[in-house]
Amino acid sequence: MAAEQTANGQSAPPADRRILILYGSETGNSQDAAEDLERLAERLHFKTRVCEMNDIEINTLIRYPLAIFVTSTTGQGEVPKNAQKFWKSLLRKRLPPGCLSQVAFTTFGLGDSSYTKYNWAARKLHKRLEQLGATELYPRGEADERHEEGIDGTYLPWSLSLRAHLLSEYPLPEGVSPIPPDVHLPPKFTIRLVPTMDREGVSNLDPLIQNSNVGQPALGNDKDARPPTDADRKPMIDGKAALFSHVDAVNPELDEIELIRERARPGNLAPIARLSEHTAQKMDGGLNILDRPNVLRDHPAKYSLQDSTPTYEKPPPPDLLPIPDSWMATVIRNERVTPLNHWQDVRLLELIVSPRINPVTKKVHHSCFYKPGDCVVIYPKNFPVDVQALIDRMEWNEVADKPFKHYSERDDGISIEHAPKRCYPLKNTTLRQLLTHNYDITAIPHRVFFDHIKFFTDDTMHKDRLTEFADPAYTDEFYDYTSRPRRSILEILQEFSSVKIPHQWVPTIFPIMRGREYSIASGGRLIKDQDDPDYTRIEILVALVKYKTVLRKIRKGICSRYIESLQPDTPVQVGLEEHQGPPIHSHDFSRLPVLAIAPGTGVAPIRSYIWDRALESQRGREFLFFGGRNHDADFFFKKEWEQLGVDVITAFSRDQKEKLYVQDVIRREAKLVCELVQQNAIILLCGSAGKMPSAVRLALRDALVIGGMARDRDEATQILSRCWSWEEVW
Repeated sequence: MAAEQTANGQSAPPADRRILILYGSETGNSQDAAEDLERLAERLHFKTRVCEMNDIEINTLIRYPLAIFVTSTTGQGEVPKNAQKFWKSLLRKRLPPGCLSQVAFTTFGLGDSSYTKYNWAARKLHKRLEQLGATELYPRGEADERHEEGIDGTYLPWSLSLRAHLLSEYPLPEGVSPIPPDVHLPPKFTIRLVPTMDREGVSNLDPLIQNSNVGQPALGNDKDARPPTDADRKPMIDGKAALFSHVDAVNPELDEIELIRERARPGNLAPIARLSEHTAQKMDGGLNILDRPNVLRDHPAKYSLQDSTPTYEKPPPPDLLPIPDSWMATVIRNERVTPLNHWQDVRLLELIVSPRINPVTKKVHHSCFYKPGDCVVIYPKNFPVDVQALIDRMEWNEVADKPFKHYSERDDGISIEHAPKRCYPLKNTTLRQLLTHNYDITAIPHRVFFDHIKFFTDDTMHKDRLTEFADPAYTDEFYDYTSRPRRSILEILQEFSSVKIPHQWVPTIFPIMRGREYSIASGGRLIKDQDDPDYTRIEILVALVKYKTVLRKIRKGICSRYIESLQPDTPVQVGLEEHQGPPIHSHDFSRLPVLAIAPGTGVAPIRSYIWDRALESQRGREFLFFGGRNHDADFFFKKEWEQLGVDVITAFSRDQKEKLYVQDVIRREAKLVCELVQQNAIILLCGSAGKMPSAVRLALRDALVIGGMARDRDEATQILSRCWSWEEVW
């Protein structure tokens, strides 16, 4: 790209213009930010390298004049697992104070201000780098998930300021300008057809198509991928949210039919979703035809999450991917534990994990083991009907069931066979299998998604809209179209029907399918299978993500949808993630009382801990402050608590006229709380992040003041700090 910018004999950028971008990430957000910074730097003609922190040694770090660190915070203020090795290397006592004096750096942290150790990892990393002599290139940035615009609320202005700083401190030579946004940067990874000897009249190699539509419309070749009843169904176009989803629409069904017909016409000018004023000025009627805020004032029955016309949906195939350190498990039970008429579908999923067998001796080599506080990783899959819909839309049917390989594109133009990080395709994988197992086609897209697909349409109106969604200046339009209505990648591609992505670009455009962590709810004698102790039982309590958006569409989380589909005897693949949990297997700790607080499914890790304590011959009393909506609907494990001798103090918010929450009950039971704290109780707090954890912490301090144990909240904080406490919030 630099050569294109420096044609006609103009100067080229310096050869040492290099940046190392390192990330530590649990859910992928830090990796996404690191890759966005990579694109920013590439457009300024920097040679970039992006990788996990654990992939870098200190000796490699000092070879780069500039370094950017992006990290989230996990657990109790810890660095992510793919950064822990690097972090420990920075803590070695043998390192001299000035060993990083050649490095100029900055850091960006991704956090959630509802946690007590907000952005702790980025802060201590920044401090340690300075202690080792590194020079701060640019002030540290910190993003907060609780910001009204999410991570972008802080990241976008920080990254734009960083860009200006880089241009100022590291100016380009005369005659060289930044690569403009209308130039498509080359992909880092591609997929190509596996060479064959029997391709009729076609070259063995699959050339990389940079732009333009691919092929002609083709019929699906996997009829089993969709139930027969789907063949005659009309397409679902989300544009109706912009044109006729108002509460006073007279006949939305007819309006939808008209919109579908309009979209089908070549070169149509039907507006998609909410248009910005910039684009609206190009259209007759301007802002008068735009969508207005969609306030759901209709009767609540119209927004029921119950499907009025339930249909068959073929589940994903049970293929097991070659994921390192994963375990093969079998579904034993998938039980809904809330009533059918309850607003939330909560599942108790029971798995039996098989031991690893030594291939030579054919004997058990290693059995699965976990402790309270650990998590199981479920690897979701896309559903066949969605995969086929994408294949049809992109016109990939001719290659959908042929084998592909991944390639990495190096800076010198050489391609090497290499898959993206955390992508583990099946052997001889086909495009269909990649889209099923490895790439998330129903995720809510990031801004870079639009930055890519705008190059794959010849429709002027579509290109303008996609360009605006990719532009940080149109943040409101971007969120109005994506995050707020929860539009998925697949739905967007269905709506922008002129976009035809070359299949080679799949690894660059679609995010990697990531596993989802769930707190383990089983422990103690529940761990080992009663029939064969080499097999391990894992139970999780999962509230399926299912809701209705302002577009009046039912949404399901991809892993929730997958879990809901799992039937007994289905083979699944799981991972285990170790986390710092509450104290176990210690007589001193087991004799201490427990003060546990858990709303809803947050009770899962507490159940694991209580069952583990039950193995002790003597243990202190356990008190659980449990919150839910209704006693008869979501009082999880009620009979077990009685069996285990746990004292449960409940707060069901909808069982009386005035709403009641766990923090209210904690203040009401101030005397009990004070007694437990005086006995050095182990304090456990588990559940969803947000306002709940801080509200509970405040209630505990207030309880000590109300009970006369502390004069004020500050003193109460000091007293509580003497107790062993553990939080697991998500």
